[in-house]
Amino acid sequence: MSLGEEVAAHLPYLRRYARALTGSQEAGDALVKATLEAAIGEPGLRAGLGQGRVALYKAFNRTWTNAAMAQHAVVGAGGAHEEAANERLQRITPANRQALLLISLEEFSCAQAGEIMGLEAEEIGRLAQDAIAEIDRESATSVLIIEDEPLIAMQLEELVAALGHKVSGVAATRSQAREAVSRSLPGLVLADIQLADGSSGLDAVDDVLALGTVPVVFVTAYPEQLLTGCRKEPTYLVTKPFREETVRAAISQALFFRSSEPVA
Repeated sequence: MSLGEEVAAHLPYLRRYARALTGSQEAGDALVKATLEAAIGEPGLRAGLGQGRVALYKAFNRTWTNAAMAQHAVVGAGGAHEEAANERLQRITPANRQALLLISLEEFSCAQAGEIMGLEAEEIGRLAQDAIAEIDRESATSVLIIEDEPLIAMQLEELVAALGHKVSGVAATRSQAREAVSRSLPGLVLADIQLADGSSGLDAVDDVLALGTVPVVFVTAYPEQLLTGCRKEPTYLVTKPFREETVRAAISQALFFRSSEPVA
């Protein structure tokens, strides 16, 4: 397998991680692009990318860290841009959440996540546990579930309730989702891509977002189809069949960025 083929195989999932880390498709994809551009100019880094998925994420982590440090430097310099820089810093995912995303969303081991972040495996474990404790303290919100498979919908309902949130409605079709949000706008949406009547979960979510800004976590069996970076795509994406801790981390990250948004 060529270097290009090796990187391409992992690229959709790196995009998923980058988007969850930044809370934005645009910002996440830009950091992935910056990582690949850096590799073009550094032969050593480029060669390292061919050493597997861990090496690719490690290279991305360097780009991410450099971007965060640059923002800190702007804050330290003060001046007219200080307030805007502080707002951006509030939206930087802290290390404990980075560790949890690597372990739960991307399914790395603690040792692999440690190699990516430059930490010991034991420290990664402690950071992830700290993130889980932080999640348990999060404020409750209402959640709309858009899912056409009854058993999966029930599993998601139980998970949402276990996290302390309230299920505002369960919809199996786009029309049912429209009806649900006509009654009240949820604080979060969990959505499948393909729905029972052949309608699209993407379209159903567009209907919700037309009424207000709501964080959305998509749950799909084919995530790579929505991680090309070629169009408007989901920021938070969980792969079916999913693990409960993966959904927990995605929900928490979506709510983390919602809570850090400046109030108008």
